[in-house]
Amino acid sequence: MRKYVCIDIGGTAIKYGIIDENGNVLERGKEKTMAHLGGKRIVERAMELVRQYQREYILSGICISTAGMVDCEKGEVIYSAPLIPEYMGTQWKKEMEAMFHLPCEVENDVNCAGLAESISGAAKGSKVTLCLTIGTGIGGCILIGHRVFHGFSNSACEVGYMHMGDSDFQTLGATSGLCKKVALEKGESLKDWDGFRIFEEAKAGDLVCVKAIEEMSDVLGRGIANICYVLNPQMVVLGGGIMEQEEYLKPRIRRALDKYLISDIAKKTELRMAEHKNDAGMVGAFYHFLICQGKSKW
Repeated sequence: MRKYVCIDIGGTAIKYGIIDENGNVLERGKEKTMAHLGGKRIVERAMELVRQYQREYILSGICISTAGMVDCEKGEVIYSAPLIPEYMGTQWKKEMEAMFHLPCEVENDVNCAGLAESISGAAKGSKVTLCLTIGTGIGGCILIGHRVFHGFSNSACEVGYMHMGDSDFQTLGATSGLCKKVALEKGESLKDWDGFRIFEEAKAGDLVCVKAIEEMSDVLGRGIANICYVLNPQMVVLGGGIMEQEEYLKPRIRRALDKYLISDIAKKTELRMAEHKNDAGMVGAFYHFLICQGKSKW
């Protein structure tokens, strides 16, 4: 049975593992990205991981999911935020194929997550899907059937930059904004607050935390509604670390979404939470590889 090494590169963590040709995750690991060391070090570490797995497996390909805008045909990062210095221009496909003589395919991490949910996750069977990951920022992905819509210049659904008032969607609606709001309101250090603590305090009745979550939910509902008016998705799938709070958060976002959507569209737009969790990037990278190599079953 063919086996593939899959590497998911985020600004905070690198997740990696082996997936067989049937989509089963055989091994998985995780470590800090050490983004401050720059793109070159990330490539070197990814190569070390491939070499390690080559000692245990006969590999049939390298599947890369990465932060940043990606030109999938070239397998190259065409834009990257400052979080990872000197990452823009990284030629993943060219460097990996030259080093290991194995086919390599590369896709944006949010697109990979969306692809995973569309094929075997929360959006399985959906004809048009909007997938958002909500964490430090907000990333977006549009899927038509089981195919990512990339747009003209590979930057479709960069919704985090969408203007909202005098700010933008991810500044107002992401976890980072939630933490800043609570810390400021309480006059405390930002380092003392993270999303987990805020939700725990809210559940215990802390009014500052409750209000901040309500405001964030309203922003998310409004932003998602605006996107829905353009795309008219059958399914909206939300992922990212904060979505571990599904029971508390989902009904609040649903209420906000219903408030901002006209009723006919609202009742035809399903809201779900992502199912693949930490494996989403790897699984999606594997699916993207099969599609690019003409081995897709979908």
